[in-house]
Amino acid sequence: MGPRPPDREPGIRMSDNSNRRRSSRSGPRAADERDRPKVNPRRVAFDAINAVTADNAYANLVLPRMLAETDNTGRDAALATELTYGTLRSLGTLEAILAAASGREIRQLQQDLVDALCLGAYQLLYMRIPAHAAVATTVSLVKAAVSPRVSGLANAVLRKVAAKDLEEWTAELATGDRLHDLSLRYAHPQWISAEFEAVLGADELPPALAADNVAPPVHLCAKPGRITKGDLSRETRGGEHGQWSPYAVYLPSGDPGRVRAVATGLAHVQDEGSQLVAVQLAEAPLEGPDRSWVDLCAGPGGKTGLLGAIAAQRDATLDAVEIQSHRAELVAKASRGLPVTVHTGDGRTYGKARSADRVLVDAPCSGLGALRRRPEARWRKQRSDIDDLVPLQRELLASGLRLARPGGIVAYVTCSPVGAETSEVVESVLAAGGAELVRPDWLTKRVPGSERGDFVQLWPHRHGTDAMFLALLRKTGNR
Repeated sequence: MGPRPPDREPGIRMSDNSNRRRSSRSGPRAADERDRPKVNPRRVAFDAINAVTADNAYANLVLPRMLAETDNTGRDAALATELTYGTLRSLGTLEAILAAASGREIRQLQQDLVDALCLGAYQLLYMRIPAHAAVATTVSLVKAAVSPRVSGLANAVLRKVAAKDLEEWTAELATGDRLHDLSLRYAHPQWISAEFEAVLGADELPPALAADNVAPPVHLCAKPGRITKGDLSRETRGGEHGQWSPYAVYLPSGDPGRVRAVATGLAHVQDEGSQLVAVQLAEAPLEGPDRSWVDLCAGPGGKTGLLGAIAAQRDATLDAVEIQSHRAELVAKASRGLPVTVHTGDGRTYGKARSADRVLVDAPCSGLGALRRRPEARWRKQRSDIDDLVPLQRELLASGLRLARPGGIVAYVTCSPVGAETSEVVESVLAAGGAELVRPDWLTKRVPGSERGDFVQLWPHRHGTDAMFLALLRKTGNR
């Protein structure tokens, strides 16, 4: 899954694909592609997993297309989705167990065989599929999609995996190092576990890691002034009102694109935590004019759409800035009909100093707060990715303060709890002067357990949201 640093943590991270033979695109797989409907959901899951591991694809993009092309719907589509997402979330742990069961380094095996073995091991260790069925169907998959020559190896390895449950395997592979063993049990790279523990403490780390392995529900946002939360709930036929956001509805099931309000732009898909941090910016006390708002890193547009709807109710306008043109188009779509002007440009240099009343800096970040939504992401991230982002995050926050008028409010937001890209960025910018912290009382009073000192930190295991971070700053002086 792309290059990784040489100092891998054995048994925790996915192994490097660069030393493995890529799976062939000829033979049975090509025949399947010529005659798609109807393909077994296990084969669909295998193809999706292989696209992610061998071709660096994204599961949330390739799997829906494969399901449509192979005419998999209903229970078959649900099975393929569970197999794909669950296997990808658990890859590091599955590979460690397979290495122990096979007695060899996983990187010595060809990629498509590893993908099939992981798919089979996931069924054995994480699902209620009978062992004989999981082994038999995986061996058949190996024969058809990999090679009959390695089906005997697959059968032998999976039978060894089936001899123990997940608890027994993780106990056997435990080293006595607490972080290593927790990371193995909950399928996270050890460096991510360490970063989470630095914020949460040791006691809350296990439930936080476990929450990343639970598929989240779809959250909808009812755009204020366009549709009420009650009407949106009725449209979804049973959607529950969100617990925290005044605009959130939890979609009970199905494709959100088929909800009329979503299709017509009255509502949109947006995690409840993302809604909360945007609304907190709008609800922060402000003296003086409140007409000019800026979203400095707007793509793909969820927060822009919500802020734009609130701005419309207050006779304010919102300038949305996005550096990538294709994402700027998404922002324009998300804010259509609202008092939003979309600009394609760099947030670090955009705009006139001291001109904005409210500024949102939703900075590019590691995305470690949304691992439950991106099954392969944890195995692709490296600690150095954060180090690379920090200078940009500081520059964007400094630019947000440059744009804010004296007394104006800036919200710094990331979908990550990691200290280096959250509190440390804010503190370094505050040290330069010209701003002060504002307590985010609207949010912290509404959401118990969301305080992180003077900041906000939401968590999947506490709040059922992505792990969003928020700092509110007020511009002081004329910097």
